[in-house]
Amino acid sequence: MGTIISKIGKFIYAILMGLFGIFHFGNADSMKGMVPNYFPAPIFWVYLTGVALILAAIAIIINKKGRLAAILLGVMLIIFALTIHLPGAAEGNQVSSSMFLKDLALAGAAFAISGALRD
Repeated sequence: MGTIISKIGKFIYAILMGLFGIFHFGNADSMKGMVPNYFPAPIFWVYLTGVALILAAIAIIINKKGRLAAILLGVMLIIFALTIHLPGAAEGNQVSSSMFLKDLALAGAAFAISGALRD
């Protein structure tokens, strides 16, 4: 039973990460404002993030380098939490605080999934 639940969780997580990746392509113009000012070419980073999310989702689903993909996805989400959402959260912005916590939770889930995968 535990393995079935784990597989369902893995697929739900991966599918939603893939959808988030697709959203990066459909909403790139509005998402570029989230890229910190010290990064050049914000649209590039939005698209790169979309590609990374989609590729991580595929790797996790087909379990080809899925463990590595889940670890890298977790690291990426922690970087986002710290560079994009923490500054606003520190200023008391409620949305940034929620996004900061959401990204940390998603990173934790990615690390948990990485522990369940074997390449």
